[in-house]
Amino acid sequence: MSEFTWAYLVFGTVIIAALVTDLGLLSKKSKEVSIRQALLQCAFWVLLGLAFFLFVYFEVGHARALEYISAYLMEWSLSIDNIFVFLLIFSHFGVPDRYANRVLLYGILLAILLRIVFITAGVVLVREFHWILYGFGAFLLYTGISLFFTGDKKEFDAEKNSVYRLIRQIVPLTAGENDGRFREKIGGKYYFTPLFVVLLLLATTDVVFAFDSIPAVFAITQSRLIIYSSNIFAVLGLRSMFFVLKGAFHKFQYLREGIAVVLVFIGVKMLAGFFGIDLPVWISLVIISGSIGAAIAVSLLWSRARAPGS
Repeated sequence: MSEFTWAYLVFGTVIIAALVTDLGLLSKKSKEVSIRQALLQCAFWVLLGLAFFLFVYFEVGHARALEYISAYLMEWSLSIDNIFVFLLIFSHFGVPDRYANRVLLYGILLAILLRIVFITAGVVLVREFHWILYGFGAFLLYTGISLFFTGDKKEFDAEKNSVYRLIRQIVPLTAGENDGRFREKIGGKYYFTPLFVVLLLLATTDVVFAFDSIPAVFAITQSRLIIYSSNIFAVLGLRSMFFVLKGAFHKFQYLREGIAVVLVFIGVKMLAGFFGIDLPVWISLVIISGSIGAAIAVSLLWSRARAPGS
């Protein structure tokens, strides 16, 4: 058995075991998630991701391990931006807190399945058409610059969302909480509830963000193991991060600027490959972690300075 086959088996086993535990113990229907529980879940997924880094280091090698931790930190930081939009979606549809945990869980699981399809297609494209990396680089450079200057989105307009309009056209919908169900039988016919709409919007929104994050990871590695594992570990931590940060996003004023810097750097790094310039992975790790860390630090200082009595 090769080292990569062994690593895939361990990765798959860990993910399945963790999800079974999460589903069985931490995802009770109609139960609000406390800050303490969210912090414990967040720590669980982060530690699990870091533990896999150690496994890769000792079983596959330090080069792949460095690629993994760089990709994981990048995917984790880019995934945080998803939460901005998730919060807007939940607010727009008025999802009660007691249902948010379950809707997030299923939405993220669906998003992971869609990401696997997207990653697989990306790997095939890069293998067959290596020049597409330069297209990815130009796209990320443009996206990063645009994100830096557009600022935060303050509201979610369902009527302007193409996915929502499509759902409304092809699926019969009903209003109300419906006791947390995704569909309800009315007059012998099944109707889908707003929670079902939110579920689909979460998954498709994550796929939209994946158009940034997945091409970016190709600038660090083309290893399928590293791409799959870094993406899945980062996305699985989104749910707990949602509950940790949902009341504190006003304190992270400059987080998007930090994410924009990461995208610009990754875009430039990919384009530099056209000229034969290949930056070491450790430089990517330093810039990614430094940009996000600096953005968080400046945001917290800004928040403290604006706090009453400061």
